[in-house]
Amino acid sequence: MKQLLTELTAIPGACAHEYPVISYIKERLQGKVDTMTVDTMGNLIVSKKGDQSGPNLLLCAHADEVGFYVSRIEPTGFVRFELRGGQDDRTLPLMDVVISTDNGPVKGVIGSIPAHLRRFDNQDRVNHYQSLYIDIGADSAEEARAMGVELGDPITWTTPLTQLGKDKWLGHAFDDRAGCACLIKLYEELDFSSVKGTVYSVFSVREEVGLIGAEVAARTLTDAVSVDCALAIDTTPARDTLEAGLMGMMDRGVALGKGPAIKVLDMSYAATPSVYKKLRRVAKENSIPYQDDVFMGIGTDSGAIYKAGSGVPTSGISIPSRYCHSAKEIVHERDMLQTMELLKAFVLSLEDPNEFRFQ
Repeated sequence: MKQLLTELTAIPGACAHEYPVISYIKERLQGKVDTMTVDTMGNLIVSKKGDQSGPNLLLCAHADEVGFYVSRIEPTGFVRFELRGGQDDRTLPLMDVVISTDNGPVKGVIGSIPAHLRRFDNQDRVNHYQSLYIDIGADSAEEARAMGVELGDPITWTTPLTQLGKDKWLGHAFDDRAGCACLIKLYEELDFSSVKGTVYSVFSVREEVGLIGAEVAARTLTDAVSVDCALAIDTTPARDTLEAGLMGMMDRGVALGKGPAIKVLDMSYAATPSVYKKLRRVAKENSIPYQDDVFMGIGTDSGAIYKAGSGVPTSGISIPSRYCHSAKEIVHERDMLQTMELLKAFVLSLEDPNEFRFQ
């Protein structure tokens, strides 16, 4: 799992520029699934049928990551940028980035005032991202363009995955390459001779800018087959650190190392009770620790999937992550592995296509 996640997060995949990630996953799953298509939007849709009849399950993880686009090249060679996906201006200065150009990657750093000059600045101000810039080492706009930089080029973080302590991983783009890794491993490791029904999976695009890819893919799938249940496999912010605003949430929030988070409610949808309660039962029956996730600060692809067709019973499994949507995220190895256990157990538990229908 660690090696797979290392490889996935090393691939730049800002919103609308997910092709390298989709291409990697497509190659990795060759021969491991029954069908594989990439739609016009760029979503990768795969399926594998079990040896016995049963329900159609849809799983989804998004391939894109939060990032930026080049919006202007200054005469001095500095690069201005626009955000793609939710970011916090306070986390941006002095972070390493890479601009993906037609000529190849161009490394840079988001500039900031030197500490020596801080007394001449307003120390309480948080600089809006539009006042920030990326230093790529160019001395002019002409030199920047000669390096390959053009307006609209995607920009992403570059933090490599590293071990943190004995059982945590530090890196970037865990949202949602962690979910992608779990779906890949599902097809690589699960014995489908014991599966009843068909498992469809969407590696979606443009999730961070409005769940766009999942909406298109879910509509396509529900036009073709009856989707009986769906899960989005994503990350969720861990609320277990010492920030003042989180201290009151620690007794009811998701924490690292305590198991996968079963989605009950977020800002994009209310999970189908029969689905999230089944996830709870499966976790208990298989002695898999889990946490319930009620968090209104985010949305997931489930928010698009549950509205497709005539409606799809939907919930999700989320991997706790510290410092989401930043250059330095942290996940727990055990949470990743237990998410896999729960996902496998849930797939194997399905038998009746009507199990989750409204009663």
